[in-house]
Amino acid sequence: MRPEGTHESPVPRRRRSPSGKAALAVLVGVLILGSGGEARSQEDAAAFFKGNCMACHTIGGGRLTGPDLKNVTERKDREWLRSFIQNPQAKISAGDPYALALLDEAHGVVMPTLPLLSPELADALLDLIEKESGLGVSQFKGGMVILTPFTAEDLQEGRAIFTGVRPLANGGTSCASCHSAPGLPALGGGSLGPDLTRVAARLGGRPGLSGWLQAPATPTMRAAFKDHPLEPEEIHALGALFDDASTRPEETEPTGGQLAFLGLGLGLAVALLVGLEFAYRNRLRGVRGEMVESAKY
Repeated sequence: MRPEGTHESPVPRRRRSPSGKAALAVLVGVLILGSGGEARSQEDAAAFFKGNCMACHTIGGGRLTGPDLKNVTERKDREWLRSFIQNPQAKISAGDPYALALLDEAHGVVMPTLPLLSPELADALLDLIEKESGLGVSQFKGGMVILTPFTAEDLQEGRAIFTGVRPLANGGTSCASCHSAPGLPALGGGSLGPDLTRVAARLGGRPGLSGWLQAPATPTMRAAFKDHPLEPEEIHALGALFDDASTRPEETEPTGGQLAFLGLGLGLAVALLVGLEFAYRNRLRGVRGEMVESAKY
């Protein structure tokens, strides 16, 4: 029994230190933010690869204009790869043997330098490629190429798509707005972009051409087709047109479109001169008449 008049001292409870709670909260926050940041980095790299790299590269789907990137980090060290993808032209200009070999394999097509490609994003892309290389089938394998032989109907459809006679399914701009190609009616296309007569050969044949049309890499094309991608059937039809164009002999004389443009310009000039002559046919006579009348007095 406890004697009267005495008081039992309560046992003090152990309280968690506020600083301990804060440290735990900070640790949990860091872990959450860190994992979220890593996921965000992977998402950014995947989106960047789809928008900028799939035009020329696959991961496990074979060569397009550029090499298949599966296991690329086993072929070259990360420092070299990081430097190259940030500024390919610098490596080529410096005479790097591996960069020159890549240029030769790409038939002289130089990988563009992308201003938004930071060192951090370059590392994230290499991480993405390593991860995708270890999968059975990468999401970046590709697969838009239709390998059935081209037909006369495909060629006709390709011309209709190129000139805009057949509108693109997703609302994209017709090729003739910016490009020219042989065998086209009327003026033959625009001159804002390059002539596409030899584009199939420049991009390494059907796989490279199909990859480029699936995800164009140039800033102008990327902006025009980002929200208006081509359908596989449209890519196939355009492939038929460009395949036919590549078999044509080199043009040494003005093309039909160029001659039509020159003829139209000449006709407009003649029409303008005739119109001016008609509008001012009596002007000099009127002036001379006033001068003669004023001389009589």
